[in-house]
Amino acid sequence: MREYRVKPVAALARGLQVLGVLREMRAASLHDLHLATGIPKPTLTRILYTAYQQGLVWQRMVDGAFLPSHTQQRRVELDDGAWLAEIASPVLEELSRRVQWPSVFSVPRLDYMETLETNSSRTYFDGLPPRPHGFRVNMLGSASGRAYLAFCPEQEREAVLARLRHKALPAHRLVVDDAAVERMLAETRRRGYSVRAPDFGGDHDRPRSEVDDGRESIAMPVRLDGRVAGCINLTWLRPAMPVRTAVERHLGDLRTAVATVEERARAAGFGAAG
Repeated sequence: MREYRVKPVAALARGLQVLGVLREMRAASLHDLHLATGIPKPTLTRILYTAYQQGLVWQRMVDGAFLPSHTQQRRVELDDGAWLAEIASPVLEELSRRVQWPSVFSVPRLDYMETLETNSSRTYFDGLPPRPHGFRVNMLGSASGRAYLAFCPEQEREAVLARLRHKALPAHRLVVDDAAVERMLAETRRRGYSVRAPDFGGDHDRPRSEVDDGRESIAMPVRLDGRVAGCINLTWLRPAMPVRTAVERHLGDLRTAVATVEERARAAGFGAAG
């Protein structure tokens, strides 16, 4: 660039510095960015909020981390979990205004579901500790895992079940009963939503008889391009209401949230070059 006899814009330079550091770190707390840049936290907050208004960054609810926005990318992919979490995050926040019980957005991995976002911090009921970012969710016992298995392509499902058969974990014992698995999948497809296994207590490895988080959950799949990109659940304290009551009161809200994520993902250009 040619030389100009002008002074650089210091505020812009600081903002670009923060965005550059955030791209390198991929996800960072306000304190992380303060340590990396030396910029005071009040100034950082203004920079990040301005960047958020311009669609350049977003903030996860699950842990408060700031991330570069994926909405500016020329191409988005189904397996980009962070991009999907960015799409789902404001939808979960809106869901928390209608349903005071928390929800989680999770995505399938090789043989488990991974928590990427939750609106727990926005819900009224605080008796349920939030699942941390990256929490591993049991595939066969959880509502989210069952929703994924019931609606994902057959070849993909068989690969997951084959992996689980090689894991000698009490919480995966259902996988050796092919007939029981098929009944569970058929019932989930018939209902259009999934529920937890009766012996699932929230732990990835151990059954409810050993670990019980006191929750119940229902879940529905987020489907894009013929695949299950992720799942959104609704979870509540078991003594508060039976599953039937939760379905009657809140299934419509959960279905709307799922449909909204699917619609916004397609509008954002899922799978298409810009």
